[in-house]
Amino acid sequence: MGAAPAAGFARAIEPRAFRFPADHGPHREFRTEWWYGTGNLEDADGRRYGYQLTLFRNALSPADEGLDARPEAFATREAWMGHLALSDPQAGRFHAFERFARGAAGLAGAEQNGALTEVWLEDWRIELDGAESPQLLLRAADSGFGLDLTLEAVKPLVLQGTDGLSIKGPETGDASYYYSLTRLEGTGTLRLGGDPIPVTGRGWFDREWSTSALGKDQVGWDWFALQLDDGRDLMAYSMRLADGGIDRTSHGLLVAPDGSSRHLGVDDFEIEVRDRWKSPRTGADYPTSWTLRLPAEELELTVEAAQPDQELPVSVHYWEGAVDVSGTSASAPVTGRGYVELTGYDRASPPR
Repeated sequence: MGAAPAAGFARAIEPRAFRFPADHGPHREFRTEWWYGTGNLEDADGRRYGYQLTLFRNALSPADEGLDARPEAFATREAWMGHLALSDPQAGRFHAFERFARGAAGLAGAEQNGALTEVWLEDWRIELDGAESPQLLLRAADSGFGLDLTLEAVKPLVLQGTDGLSIKGPETGDASYYYSLTRLEGTGTLRLGGDPIPVTGRGWFDREWSTSALGKDQVGWDWFALQLDDGRDLMAYSMRLADGGIDRTSHGLLVAPDGSSRHLGVDDFEIEVRDRWKSPRTGADYPTSWTLRLPAEELELTVEAAQPDQELPVSVHYWEGAVDVSGTSASAPVTGRGYVELTGYDRASPPR
């Protein structure tokens, strides 16, 4: 997501025609893309958990450099990274794992065949079966911790930004192509170092691909994916600047219970930090409580981290975790749950 353009790669410059299920699969003409699942789960006793499973593809060189034609089994122009994180707020524990592999010899990759898209990094897998309302499979485990979930899309996918073009920075091409499945219902199991735990719950799934997205004055972002119990879903994305301000490219999306959606510009929502938590590992000072307002919707939400420590202590430090939502909508009470991602707070590590 760095600011420097990369010669030989395509860039997200203008809206495009999305085609599904093909766009669930890889876009190798772009430098970077990811398949990103988060959500909140409960067991039979009502104990809540959070999960994140992300697979990232990063091209090391453009396709036209001819590396794919080399005969060596391990020759590749792609590096893959995976992140798995599980939140256990009742125990106050957070478990995070990272893997890397080259996109060769079957170690990692992505394929789209017919209605089925398969993405894998060793035995970590994300599968999408279908077009605009696909079924998802998320499966990953490490050191006795992991998840195995099947999720059904309750709403059709939505295009973020302007018809799927999510502008991130001031220069042409500082953008990504971005769509979301904002409400998934699922069942499966979690492992937290012991026997499998049957769970049910909701998920959110994001897909983005780009080549250069961040401007030189941008230091990171705060991303909110909230599912309200009245059936609405809200994405709000605030890009932070080095001088402490908020970039005018920040935006969001409000999805109605029937799946219709409304784009939110930077002036349509307000985010106020209420509390913070300082990481003892990195010294990063993360917000963990917010007030989020949409004045035109008469919507005011309090968003609270389910537990303060949900920092991934991996190669790129960032905070990503489960949150609880409460507040009012036109004076009526509203509740919900969601996920928040915070990047760039550990300035020693760049945002993803």
